Amino acid sequence: VGNRDDSNLYINMKLKAAAEIGISANHIKLPSTATEADVLKCIASLNGDPAVHGFIVQLPLDSDKPINTEKITNAVAPEKDVDGLSSINAGKLSRGDLGDCFIPCTPKGCMELIRQTGIQVAGKRAVVVGRSKIVGAPMHDLLLWNHATVTTCHSKTSTLAEEVGKADILVVAAGKAEMVKGEWIKPGAIVIDCGINHVPDSTKASGKRVVGDVAYNTAKEKASYITPVPGGVGPMTVAMLMQSTVESAQRFLEKFQPGKWNIQYTQLTLKMPVPSDIEISQSCIPKPIDQVAREVGLLPDEVELYGQTKAKVHLSALKRLKNQPDGKYVVVTGITPTPLGEGKSTTTVGLVQALGAHLLQNVFACVRQPSQGPTFGIKGGAAGGGYCQVTPMEEFNLHLTGDIHAVTAANNLLAAAVDARIFHELTQTDQALYNRLVPSVGGVRKFSDIQLRRLQKLGINKTDPTALTKEEVNLFVRLDIDPGTITWQRVLDTNDRFLRKITIGQSPTEKGFSRTAQFDITVSSEIMAVLALSDGLDDMKKRLGRMVVASSKRGEPVTADDLGVTGALAVMMKDAIKPNLMQTLEGTPVFVHAGPFANIAHGNSSVLADKIALKLVGKEGFVVTEAGFGADIGMEKFFNIKCRYSGLRPHVVVLVATVRALKMHGGGPAVTAGVPLPKEYMEENLQLLAKGCSNLNKQIQNAQKFGVPVVVAVNAFKTDTKAELALVVQMAKEAGAFDAVECTHWAEGGKGAVALARAVQRASQTPSNFRFLYNVELPVVDKIRLIAQQIYGASDIELLPEAQEKVTLYTKQGFGNLPICMAKTHLSLSHDPEQKGAPTGFILPIRDIRASVGAGFLYPLVGTMSTMPGLPTRPSFYDIDLDPVSGEVNGLF
Repeated sequence: VGNRDDSNLYINMKLKAAAEIGISANHIKLPSTATEADVLKCIASLNGDPAVHGFIVQLPLDSDKPINTEKITNAVAPEKDVDGLSSINAGKLSRGDLGDCFIPCTPKGCMELIRQTGIQVAGKRAVVVGRSKIVGAPMHDLLLWNHATVTTCHSKTSTLAEEVGKADILVVAAGKAEMVKGEWIKPGAIVIDCGINHVPDSTKASGKRVVGDVAYNTAKEKASYITPVPGGVGPMTVAMLMQSTVESAQRFLEKFQPGKWNIQYTQLTLKMPVPSDIEISQSCIPKPIDQVAREVGLLPDEVELYGQTKAKVHLSALKRLKNQPDGKYVVVTGITPTPLGEGKSTTTVGLVQALGAHLLQNVFACVRQPSQGPTFGIKGGAAGGGYCQVTPMEEFNLHLTGDIHAVTAANNLLAAAVDARIFHELTQTDQALYNRLVPSVGGVRKFSDIQLRRLQKLGINKTDPTALTKEEVNLFVRLDIDPGTITWQRVLDTNDRFLRKITIGQSPTEKGFSRTAQFDITVSSEIMAVLALSDGLDDMKKRLGRMVVASSKRGEPVTADDLGVTGALAVMMKDAIKPNLMQTLEGTPVFVHAGPFANIAHGNSSVLADKIALKLVGKEGFVVTEAGFGADIGMEKFFNIKCRYSGLRPHVVVLVATVRALKMHGGGPAVTAGVPLPKEYMEENLQLLAKGCSNLNKQIQNAQKFGVPVVVAVNAFKTDTKAELALVVQMAKEAGAFDAVECTHWAEGGKGAVALARAVQRASQTPSNFRFLYNVELPVVDKIRLIAQQIYGASDIELLPEAQEKVTLYTKQGFGNLPICMAKTHLSLSHDPEQKGAPTGFILPIRDIRASVGAGFLYPLVGTMSTMPGLPTRPSFYDIDLDPVSGEVNGLF
């Protein structure tokens, strides 16, 4: 800190010594205006950086601000405190733990000088003059634990000369020029002089010379060995600093296994019968999230804590790790599910718990953040279940770090901007609009950056607001939005069916400019899809700007950039783009980030979370992510949309299947949420099960079309028989799965998915010949047809008139080369949720096509569906409560 000449001299000596012996060293310079907090922040960063084996704080701290030196030296991690000045290292030295601490460099250098004499320290009488924390006190301890009989003296010692005269070994560090006289010294003593003092000397150009604490000329006549000043202890201090740094690196390497995390896993206490999810979650005490961050190799300044159990991870981590190899990439998907779900999230968590806590592999789970709509509606939470959960589940299922709320606010700001712009254009002249859009401030009019972009888009290459013609002003100020083409809706993260169709603008202040609109649920917002597909702040900002909200009356797309709102949206999303770090019940790390719908969007967690995780796990590690709905929807979009934009290539598909769902596909009665299962699902029925495996076979084939090996995870329920589970395993292998494994992770945690984890490990070592299903350059209709025929089993598609018009429009507007994101029921491979199994020969109707240009896909609408779910007769919120005393959440999530 600061710029003291003496400190710079000492630092340069150390840097030179480090360079000579091959230690990579650098000087971190903080200005004299640095505060204590600035210094502590810098120290915290160095403490957490595994590439730094040691660092020192050069004293004194030359700051204009008050700084507690002891607080600063104690902030240095003991394992990196190569100066040995922290209280922990001092305490270990005083206890004699010499092999588990760093010794201050000057005393360590003194001991090395004494050893160089060849004289044994053990049994000798030693005297230390001085009691400073840097030299005197640690020197006393060091001599004592090397078996000398030690006396410490200081400036107040009345019999100083007498005590010095008894010393076989004399170490002087009193800071007083030539205080110890030669005649005091015992003949043959070893004298170590640590003092550096300046005394007047008219013969020197500087008018002064350097002397020690010992009168050297007389002392050398009596001592057997004596250190000169300068040139004695000083160089040894620097040498010992180098030695301590090498020792620190050696200790690090002894603990460090290349590519392996040093992670503490959490031991589960399994109970039978398995308690409720919330009981299990609250019975397990999660590790502090900053500990999880350290364990996986994140630095302190890359982690932003949100309490004890969740944190955001800065994108700077990805930049730091950019040259690291990626780990193995695994996607968990499923067969066509029942309305109850078949346990993809539970399997995802069980798999990472098995790979991490049981097979000791570096592994990350990357999952979507759940919407509060379904959480309080009918589905409940999405943290997994049983002994395979992201924890704490109530934090996971509620607000987390506010990302969904940020999406809500950004989305609704854009919606407000659309209607406000229409209103202002309808009620003002061109010049009035121009005067308000480009106001005169201090007599000067200036275009903002986003307005300059709009001018360039219009082909107007002018930067002076006074230079525009009337025609150019008209083009600039009038978006001429056609209200009938507005596709941008307001959103809310609550299931509310009565907002599916509303009328807005009914207040008298809106002067009769009302229109019909609607609310969607927040996770269906295109901004959520943008968040999930962006690979950085710049990419997110560009995607936000490209979002199309409507068409003009001339048929041209109107974007967020045209409305001037791009920068504001980016600001509102600047924190949401950072992935959220949590953990599983067994202490393995989880990224929870983004939660796009799996029908009108791609239904996968964020690209950024996957990319950071793949770097953190290293070449031999695993990243397990989950794709929403069945393989025909979530997996297909994972491959054709997410992997296309991310550039990542998957190694393994894990396909989750259940006996229950396969029986349904075999012709079993309907499965309804909230209604007890019919007896067909409670009793063994191999014939029904075998027939239903047609769906399993088709989904295996779907995964194989992308060239990725498939491992089937048979998620076992207590009502399943051994024969039924064995039949599913057999038929999955016969259908071409790399392997198929029975899993009991819901009841046993990671232990119940160890066989699955081993199968995934083996599959990841086989060649992955990943390929996309289609080329985006194909016409829109051809891409839709390929998905319908190859993935769903349709014989052809039928475009209704509205859909055909959109194909023409989007192709004309330049959006024809975007990937396709089919919005289809997840309850059947076809468009009809009642058609189970693996139907073929049907015509897939496309009733409309819409564009998420910012996110980067077109989404055809197959059949009817709502983007605003409603609440059932008995919502799940009936079972959720808060204990007013403890503040704990009770009930079902």
